[in-house]
Amino acid sequence: MPSNHPTSGIAPDTSAPTLLTAALEAHRNGQLTQAETLYQQTLAQAPQQADALHYYGVLQYQRGAYQAAAALLDQALAINPHAAECINNRGLIAAALGDPKAALQAYQTAAMLRPDYTDAWFNLAQALSRLKRFDEARACYDTLLTLEPGSADACFSYGNLLNAAGDASGAIERFRQALALQPDFTRAHVNLGSALGNGGAYQEAEHHYRQAVALDPAPAHLVCLGAALGMQGRHDEEEAFYQQALALDPEQADARQNLAWLYLKRGDYLRGWAEYAKRWRPADYSAITADGIAKWQGEPLAGRRLLIVGEQGFGDHFQFLRFARQLEEHGAHVEACVREPLLEIIQRTPGLKRAWSGPPRGHYDFWVSMMDLPFYLGTELSSIPADIPYLFTDPEKIAAWQPRVEAAARHKRARVGLAWQGSPAGLPSRMMPFATLAPLCEDTDIAWFSLQKGPARHQTDTVPASLRPIDFTDDLHNFADTAALIMNLDLVLTIDTGIAHLAGALGKPVWIMLPVGADWRWLDQREDSPWYPTARLFRQLAHDDWPAVIARVREALRTTFP
Repeated sequence: MPSNHPTSGIAPDTSAPTLLTAALEAHRNGQLTQAETLYQQTLAQAPQQADALHYYGVLQYQRGAYQAAAALLDQALAINPHAAECINNRGLIAAALGDPKAALQAYQTAAMLRPDYTDAWFNLAQALSRLKRFDEARACYDTLLTLEPGSADACFSYGNLLNAAGDASGAIERFRQALALQPDFTRAHVNLGSALGNGGAYQEAEHHYRQAVALDPAPAHLVCLGAALGMQGRHDEEEAFYQQALALDPEQADARQNLAWLYLKRGDYLRGWAEYAKRWRPADYSAITADGIAKWQGEPLAGRRLLIVGEQGFGDHFQFLRFARQLEEHGAHVEACVREPLLEIIQRTPGLKRAWSGPPRGHYDFWVSMMDLPFYLGTELSSIPADIPYLFTDPEKIAAWQPRVEAAARHKRARVGLAWQGSPAGLPSRMMPFATLAPLCEDTDIAWFSLQKGPARHQTDTVPASLRPIDFTDDLHNFADTAALIMNLDLVLTIDTGIAHLAGALGKPVWIMLPVGADWRWLDQREDSPWYPTARLFRQLAHDDWPAVIARVREALRTTFP
């Protein structure tokens, strides 16, 4: 009578060692169903066969049956508690079951029992990396590469560790090593491209992304290549790669998001806002919601209470708060929930009844994300609300700064505020070393004032005292204080930071120095901004050529303040 169970093709009276050998061979060949039958037959004859228990457990792990796998390996280890490979695999199962502490202990034990066991060192290094114990993980990778110097996978994973630990140059070196060992290592090309791009080396990043696309034209790789081209200002080229990615995967989030930015950069606002409003990359944004309140999607606002919820950076808040006045003109009672450092400066925004920080409170008919407003209001390039100023600070604060600024700037022909770096977590294209900007300060007939907060303010310590701007930033506790100082200046000179938007919204003259791959809000190839009528844009003509930008700014200063 035929059996309803899988058969191994081996007589049932075959010895347990022979059955185990056949099981392992079937397992190695990927014949999991046959291997399972053979493991079961082995254990029926020899229930204490540790290897059969171990590798039957590995098979269950491969199938996702983690609890069954754990039980089998625990039985095997009860029989042979010093089996390093079994202990290592038990660590993998513990990790799959969500027990990183047990996994880590297992890998450590396996490596101690067999110091030349490369798998254990690899798993231990990765476990320590996930726990952000970077120094210990680094030591494990060093040991691993001593044992197996030709492992491209080890070099690649070591690079990922160093990247996570903030050692960009070390990560780049390890990715290069991985590619020297395995030139067709697609993921190494991608991660090397990303590490290079994060450091502003966009041309070299492009090269590695092209290699990755040649090896595997996956949508994510196409998007990376397009983005590297965009950061070099090659916008006509970048679009084709986003379109290719979307042809393969119409829901590819990064392609959609980057395409939205490209439309906006070109001034194609109707298409750009529509794509942007979808927030195709949720990981880039904090949760934007207001529980229990309906989301506004363009419904009539007359007599309605509308809550604007802020998101992203300070500059984005300053740029989009202008829409409060337009919403009020539509009949809405408008309030805003924003980040704490913004509260004082935005309280006087036209159209805004109240602003506060924290969880939404009070009754509202609708809520809307601040950066969705242009989409629902149908904003086009020609209809950007640009009545400035629309941000105002305390007149008493402005007056309090006046004598200090005048004393510092006595007999100078102009007073200019400087900001040279954005958020430390931002793009390298929005960073300029102060040493690059310092030659401007050789003009001692201008009183230079630092507006730079954060760690970058201390870059002025590296230049001669004669080139250091006047630094009152210890007294700038929030944006209202910064705005009061700006109101006592003739000009603000900055890269693309929140300071640029603040000065523009205050209606102060602001000159903004932009990289080749400038952000979408500055459009493309323009020297003015429809968002800020008092802004003047100074763009790089070649990637990373800040000195040429500084030279043009220097000449413009001579013309503006003769």
